[in-house]
Amino acid sequence: MENKEMISITECWSVIVTNVRFSNFVLALVFLFIVRAFAHRLTNKGPMIWPLMGIIPSVLLNMNDVFNYFSKALNQCGGTFTIRATCMDRFCGIMTVDPSSIEYMLKTNFMNYDKGDAFKGIFSDVFGSGIFVADGETWKEQRLALTSVMYTSRFIESSHSVIQDLVHQKLLKLINKFAELDKITDLQDLLLRFTFDNICITTFGISPGCLSIELPEVPFVAAFEKAAELSYYRVFTPTFIWKTLRFLGVGPEKKLKEVTKTVHKFVTEIVTNRRIELRKSVYANDPSDILSRLMIKKDLDDKQHVSDGFTDDMLRDLCLSFILAGRDTTSVALAWFFWLIHEHPHVEKQILDEMKVIISHRDRENINEIVFTGDELKKMVYLEAALSETLRIYPSVPHDIKEAREDDVLPNGTAIKKKDLIVYSMYAIGRTEAIWGKDCREFKPERWIRNGKLVAESQFKFLAFNAGPRLCVGKQFAYIQMKMVAASILLRYSVKVVGGQTIVPKVTTTLYMKNGLLVNFKPRSIL
Repeated sequence: MENKEMISITECWSVIVTNVRFSNFVLALVFLFIVRAFAHRLTNKGPMIWPLMGIIPSVLLNMNDVFNYFSKALNQCGGTFTIRATCMDRFCGIMTVDPSSIEYMLKTNFMNYDKGDAFKGIFSDVFGSGIFVADGETWKEQRLALTSVMYTSRFIESSHSVIQDLVHQKLLKLINKFAELDKITDLQDLLLRFTFDNICITTFGISPGCLSIELPEVPFVAAFEKAAELSYYRVFTPTFIWKTLRFLGVGPEKKLKEVTKTVHKFVTEIVTNRRIELRKSVYANDPSDILSRLMIKKDLDDKQHVSDGFTDDMLRDLCLSFILAGRDTTSVALAWFFWLIHEHPHVEKQILDEMKVIISHRDRENINEIVFTGDELKKMVYLEAALSETLRIYPSVPHDIKEAREDDVLPNGTAIKKKDLIVYSMYAIGRTEAIWGKDCREFKPERWIRNGKLVAESQFKFLAFNAGPRLCVGKQFAYIQMKMVAASILLRYSVKVVGGQTIVPKVTTTLYMKNGLLVNFKPRSIL
């Protein structure tokens, strides 16, 4: 009996000791967690880097306003702070808005800062090795090929003609229909349709008909937007998690695979068919679209032939990057522009007064027959200033990432280790007082004008079109397109934003309005 009692007491005591040890262990972990958290707040600037989970909880807690969250954090900590993902992820480095450090990365020591393996891992499933993700010789080859096509008189004349035709034969006719019906319209969607038709005609030589009167759904467009969005969410997801989901083919990775297949199929069919068409008719015509020009080469006798210099996959990837750059960026910028001038009617009045002076030199004509010339668009200084101010506050690409090839030290003294990632936030730069002054959050086109002329700000504080060797090759085309669209609409219509909307950015590669932009078009004449 005594032995049984003794065994029972021993077992109970063992259980108590085990539980005490386990509870002490848990308490110790909690204590260490708290100490680590307080130590971080006392010794480091920027968002909280949580034990084990790094910066991920801070991002998730502020997901609905993540761009402003980082913008405020960068302002509070002097423009640069450390970022680190989970303990199982190598995503670490800094986020910065320091212009001197950005210039150092994008120009001075350009060769040490690539898109890098992390960036490619996130976006290459969709964009392959296109110029959007390419580095080194691959990037150089594609950029040289694009510039050799885009800066020819043939392409410039053709692209201007395409924009004019789409604006007057498609876009304005649709808007007129909506105005007559007093129909509420999602302006962001309408502009995305316009720029997609435009980029497809200039890139592929075909029109998908997004601006047809019935506003058809185009599977490629929906798939492309979803692919870009799902790829972007990988930025905020630990690598081991999204790669595991991709391997298992479940969740968002399953959807990403499906929409990517749709995107690639659409472009691949165009590329394959175009090569076949050109082999049959290369001597019979002189196409101006980018895809055809990239396939056609001239020999020593100045005769044209179809070249195999770029494979079909390379052309597919290059074209997808070009669509991302040419479709999303200008349409999204225009959506923010129309919203901003609605919020600032004095800016709209200045634009209208400027246009009135410019068209006063014309012979009296019906307002609906006015097609702005290239020279007239160049004279629209205040309009261009308003567009630049829009891009300063709402840059179409909110931030970008570089990866260090080797250890380095930035001009502001920040030590960089090999493979570190450096995120520079264009969205935050536009809201940084040290860069743009105390009125940085105000919409003031006047900051871009001095003595009646446009001011060219440093590429490294105005990064809407990137900077350095990777400055956007389509920058001048983007301004022409935006000015043509904005001027042509404002000349004829007052764009009234429907009240009660929540206007906030969407968290993706491009700064879409999360809920679109609902508007009414009211006819007017400034003549």
